[in-house]
Amino acid sequence: MRLFADTTPPQQPDLRRLWWWVALVFLAVGGAADMVAAALRSTILQAVAAGAATMTDVSDVGAGSEPGLRERKKQRTRATLINSAVQLCLDQGYEKTTVDQIAAAADVSSRTFSRYFATKDAVYLALLDALIQGVAAELETIPRDVSPVRALRDAHLTVLGKVRSGGVPGLSSNGVALMLEVLNSTNELKLAAGEIQDPLVVRALADRMGVEPTSRRLRMVNAVWSAIIVTGCGDLTCDIAAGELGPELMAERISESYDQFRALTAIAD
Repeated sequence: MRLFADTTPPQQPDLRRLWWWVALVFLAVGGAADMVAAALRSTILQAVAAGAATMTDVSDVGAGSEPGLRERKKQRTRATLINSAVQLCLDQGYEKTTVDQIAAAADVSSRTFSRYFATKDAVYLALLDALIQGVAAELETIPRDVSPVRALRDAHLTVLGKVRSGGVPGLSSNGVALMLEVLNSTNELKLAAGEIQDPLVVRALADRMGVEPTSRRLRMVNAVWSAIIVTGCGDLTCDIAAGELGPELMAERISESYDQFRALTAIAD
């Protein structure tokens, strides 16, 4: 199977932008992000307070039945921890935010925090949950003759295209803007986000490729996709992005980065 097979004509590559990512594709590290702009910080914090940009529904995305009282309480606690972490990050920055501060803001103990998230990174990476689950589900609908990297591209564009109309459970346009602003605020989070290998997506890709989840070919696909998406979206913060920060701009950048990568691989030999 050709991993990068496609029939659309490639665009002229931007070698200055992609060379580092292709040379170090397994690292998937973007450039440094600037500080969060005050205007968007205020807007997003208001959205969080109103519930528009929270990840409250992430825990039960795809659930087949109404959760019981205990599970609903766990979901609320998890959502409160995420929202508290986000507000602290937007207010004082990721580096200055501690697990103890997040727990205190959520009115729980640090031990309770550790029951939900193993590290400080993990609570912020939870902002990706709804997008990842949507992509995993969308991958199952894409024809098997589509190459895995193209399938990842198509799945992301389809899911992002449904966000503004409310078609992605647990994710809103404000939620996408929030996700980009927070995860791109520091290289540590950007790197961690690029290295995520969600079991649902890995299983869907392994099935599509006819390989084991631990296959080197599958790891290569994940590494290449990380390079594509972080190259395209790793600088999307409110004070850098040319356009409204949200699902449409993210989709545009992913599509552009994918086309540039295809063009670069076409001339690599």
